Order: sequence, then structure tokens, then C-alpha cells
Amino acid sequence: MENQTGCGECPEGMVKDEYGQCVMPCVTFASFVLSLNTSALFHMGELPHPESGQRVIDRALAKHTIDTLSMLEEKTKGNLESDEKELLSRIVYELKMKFVKIEKG
Repeated sequence: MENQTGCGECPEGMVKDEYGQCVMPCVTFASFVLSLNTSALFHMGELPHPESGQRVIDRALAKHTIDTLSMLEEKTKGNLESDEKELLSRIVYELKMKFVKIEKG
């Protein structure tokens, strides 16, 4: 996809760089964790499908994403800044609690 310029808005998910071109935002640890969080929430039916608007629960994919975040939390111990550690641990905890509710209900 070519970079777009002009005074209009950028396509969804893109931001303007210092030259006014629409580009993908920089990947940070926080944006990566938040992306996985969004994926888990989607698979738990918390977010609607962008095209159909339907909410579908896929327990296997939700669990896989939560397990991925848990593995990331374990493998990065001692290597994260305090705000990164807090974000990751809070998200893992919240997702696990939501998953338990899905499993019970």
C-alpha cells in the first residue's frame, strides 16, 4: 500500500508521520500487548465482528491468546519497565477473569 498524503484523514489504523504521510504506527511493547488483548476480547465475544456486527465466542482461540500473553509475561520477567509490567499483568488477570466467566456461563 502506498503512503497517502494530503490534508485528509488517514485510513483506519494508520497515523501521519512527521512528513504528513499516512503510515502504520510504531510497534511498541504496549501496542503489541494491547493488540493481543483486543484479539482475546474479540474471541470471547466482547467485541463485535467489524463487518457482520455479530459477537462470536471461540473459547479455543481466546484461551490460546491468553496463554500467549501469559507466556510473554513469564518470559519477560525482569526485562520490562514498570509500566509495561503493570499493563501486561493487569491485562492477563482481567482476561483470565473474563474467560472464567465464559467457561461458567
